[in-house]
Amino acid sequence: MNKRILALSVALLAIVFYANAQSGFGIKAGLSYNTTGELKEFINETGTIIDNKGNGKSGYNFGVYGKLGLGPIFLRPELVYTKTTSKYILNSVAVDYRMARLDMPVLVGIKLIGPLNVFAGPAFQYVLDNDFKGFAYNNIENDFTVGLNLGASLELGRLGIDVRYERGFSQNEVEFAGVGPNVTYRLDSRPEQIIIGISYQLSAKK
Repeated sequence: MNKRILALSVALLAIVFYANAQSGFGIKAGLSYNTTGELKEFINETGTIIDNKGNGKSGYNFGVYGKLGLGPIFLRPELVYTKTTSKYILNSVAVDYRMARLDMPVLVGIKLIGPLNVFAGPAFQYVLDNDFKGFAYNNIENDFTVGLNLGASLELGRLGIDVRYERGFSQNEVEFAGVGPNVTYRLDSRPEQIIIGISYQLSAKK
């Protein structure tokens, strides 16, 4: 595993355990509606033949989180496995692009009224796998990227429900070999998704 992502994972887990000592930790899972960026076809590194923005499909995620309460403000680091799918029409055929990532959002939230919270923060993302069905994967520009999470949540005792928007900050192209000679496809793998999640707090500060 990439040393950078390993170091980040260890650091995040340390934050989670620290948050457990201060406030609480738990498990989480969610469903998402995901899209990625444009798909472009190149022949001999010249003119673009297609320019396809793609269509969203459902995805899922699951992981753990910690929570450090600071009065009305809280810090919530998460470590989450995420699987997403987007659909592209290529030569009149629907082709799915699947991605697996390890996501590490670090969220800062504010308690508003009753159980309602709002939050935002960076999401550090490490790409584990790419699959563009029927095409050979060549390379991805960056395994490690950064995005943004923002949303709102309800805390009902130990149970939490949240809705968030996620967007990758910068373009991150993945390249696939085309069917013909000297044909390549380049896809902007930057995610954009709406996520509905549920969480359960396993431990809380007494």
